[in-house]
Amino acid sequence: MIVVDVNVVAYTLIEGDWTVDAKRLRTLDPHWRLPRLWRYEFVNLLATYRRAGGMSEPRARDLLRAALAYYGPAELEPDQDAVLQAASQHRITGYDAEYVALALRLGVKLVTEDEPLRRAVPGAAISIKGAIARALPPPS
Repeated sequence: MIVVDVNVVAYTLIEGDWTVDAKRLRTLDPHWRLPRLWRYEFVNLLATYRRAGGMSEPRARDLLRAALAYYGPAELEPDQDAVLQAASQHRITGYDAEYVALALRLGVKLVTEDEPLRRAVPGAAISIKGAIARALPPPS
């Protein structure tokens, strides 16, 4: 089990530099958890793509429906006191702290390609490639 941020979710649905690795990670470790916040961030991401002309409105709606169907059941809410504490302790946004607090509560890693966030919480956050390496069985 891992906690993933909204960008990792997006990489599984929108072709980009990390799509292959994100899909591989989902295959290796399909037990992803997210705070409900991911929904709002994902809608914002789709709206940003739309404004930039990166996708049609029907495509954005299809992606939103697919994301909600697949990732909605994986939602867990972090304790808001823990979110505030994580934000203060690590000097990160409240949004990022939602993911960090959830990962800490579950005792799992947060997977993110947000390098400043990984630097802020090095014991809790890792990259997609790092998560893939952890999920692979040891060589025999």
